Amino acid sequence: MNFNQIDNSINSIIDPLAKSLSWIIFLELKISDDIKIPFLVLWLISGSLFFTIYFRFLNIRGLKYTFDTLKGKYIRADAEGLISPFQALCTAISGTVGLGNIAGVGIAISIGGAGAVFWMSVAGILGMSSKFVECCLGMLYRKHSHSKDYLGGPMYYLSLGLSEIKGFKHLGKALAIIYSVLCIGGVLGGGNMLQVNQSYQLLNNILGSKFNFFMNNAWLFGSIMAFSVALVIIGGLESIAKVTEKLVPLMGLIFIGSAIFIISVNYQAIPMVFSEIIDTAFTGKGIEGGVLGSLITGFQRSAFSSEVGSGFTAIAHASVKTSEKISEAFVSMLEPFVDTIIVCNATALVILITKSHLTENLEGVHLCSAAFRSVSDYLPYLLFMAVILFAYSTLISYSYYGLRAWCYLFGDNDYAELSFKIIFLSCIVIGSVMHLKTILDLSDAMFLGMCFINFLGLYIMTPRVKKLLNDFESRAYS
Repeated sequence: MNFNQIDNSINSIIDPLAKSLSWIIFLELKISDDIKIPFLVLWLISGSLFFTIYFRFLNIRGLKYTFDTLKGKYIRADAEGLISPFQALCTAISGTVGLGNIAGVGIAISIGGAGAVFWMSVAGILGMSSKFVECCLGMLYRKHSHSKDYLGGPMYYLSLGLSEIKGFKHLGKALAIIYSVLCIGGVLGGGNMLQVNQSYQLLNNILGSKFNFFMNNAWLFGSIMAFSVALVIIGGLESIAKVTEKLVPLMGLIFIGSAIFIISVNYQAIPMVFSEIIDTAFTGKGIEGGVLGSLITGFQRSAFSSEVGSGFTAIAHASVKTSEKISEAFVSMLEPFVDTIIVCNATALVILITKSHLTENLEGVHLCSAAFRSVSDYLPYLLFMAVILFAYSTLISYSYYGLRAWCYLFGDNDYAELSFKIIFLSCIVIGSVMHLKTILDLSDAMFLGMCFINFLGLYIMTPRVKKLLNDFESRAYS
């Protein structure tokens, strides 16, 4: 099979579509010659800020309910659901923590300097409020599937939730369909092919041609990844949840442990790095890097490197076993914190403290690799192990997100599920051998369009969430 011909054929189909949608990515608000903020990123930032203020900084004061939920306080014997809150959290985190936490952070620092780290952290904190609204609506409008699973996510709260508001019924159904189409495109591109492609590139970078069995055999690497993913996703959400609850702590331990070691070796530079971050955060370069870096950070270059606005959280948490639906929304707020405040900042500190960002001709994941290598020649192998786990966890989580959108469009049945899984696994193999710029342009446009539609629904239904929150807090405090 000639994979180059497949690559060229797909690009010839997708390239015109990508170019026709590229205006979504590059539509900007010009603040000055140095600072240009993409409109959709501004849309997400302003939305997250609005939700934070509207719900009276729930992202901070709601942490008590978060940990109460994780401890099982709101799960009675007769609670409906399929997986535990911790399993849902791990499934969601396994999707948000991906190559973007490594490659995207490196790009952000390259563009905006150390100050970009500050702005990504602020964005992550604000994004916790948006996650709460998404998950709350997802739990409120979840449905039973044809099996023992549950159906949830923006497709359902857009169609069902907006239909309850006079004059919005037809709009809700249209938005749900458009969202599902965009979700599938984004999942197959940034959430699938990007992960396997960049993992393969890092493998070549670390091992080189001398000891690399997969050199010039990208399809073989992709096939092994596809087989590994198939072993998990064939069992459905329960299988995915059982894997992610073990995988997320493991990959976190490997990466964060390595980062802590590198930082401790260079502990003398810690004050200087934090001073550099604060000093440059409010310069034009720092602000621009924070915004643009956040835009391209993550497997779909998410605005806040944690899928804020995508609605994936609502899909991941819809099957949670709970007696108090809104309690799960508190758990979802931990995802931007773990993804951005912990993992992204660990990556940033490693790059800055080793001064790898000052090396010419290095960007993205290679910046982090150089930082690891500056301390020990063996550490890049740990980085590769973490990257493989990041990519693998993203693949299995995104397969579920795309599956739910696919089944919304083509029916909740076994045939629809099987057809999507075949397509998803095939894209893993194809993605390993492709030049992904064209597909990433398209998937970025789809992802940002998906965020725009989802946030539109969140704005409209916010009063409903506010009512539920007030009711919950009145009972919690009584």
